[in-house]
Amino acid sequence: MIWSSQDVARDQVRRQAAGMDARQVAQAVDEAVVGVRESQEALRSSPAQHRAEPAPDPQEVAERRVARLAEWRRVAAHLAATGAHVYDADHDKEGSAWARERQERRAEALRAQALRAQAAWAQRRREEQDELRTEVWLSGAAGRRIRAAAARAGLTPHEVVAQLTKRVSVGENGTLSVAPFVPGHMPRAAIEER
Repeated sequence: MIWSSQDVARDQVRRQAAGMDARQVAQAVDEAVVGVRESQEALRSSPAQHRAEPAPDPQEVAERRVARLAEWRRVAAHLAATGAHVYDADHDKEGSAWARERQERRAEALRAQALRAQAAWAQRRREEQDELRTEVWLSGAAGRRIRAAAARAGLTPHEVVAQLTKRVSVGENGTLSVAPFVPGHMPRAAIEER
């Protein structure tokens, strides 16, 4: 997880507090205290309630609310320490440092995601280069034998030919051979190897 409860709380509070005066921030602190108390009561009352619709994890909600309370208190302390009339995120050194760090982590996560996507794309390209797609024209007699084998096995002629080629072995002198086998559904791992 890239963002912790503290990260999310700092971001939310920083945006919400913009332009608020000390009285409004104090009111937000009081509301956050009530939210934390409600979360703690919910955790104590019945953490394993079964609900018809999905609900957020009460532990996560409690952690987020505690983090929001801590951040509202930090903003209130910042206003008191600086004597500012309203909260301005640009003048909040601690909040600004955190925001820069968060942007750097986000950029790093995006870079890592891009590298993983690029590596996956390169891997797909390497696999595609190893693939061989061809159209095979068989004589009437060979085509009938393949169709009959496919019908008995409940496969398509294409699947039987694919199983034949999967089983081809190359001899020391370059000869190709296929050991006798009964066409059938191949295990998933064998199909994915192709």
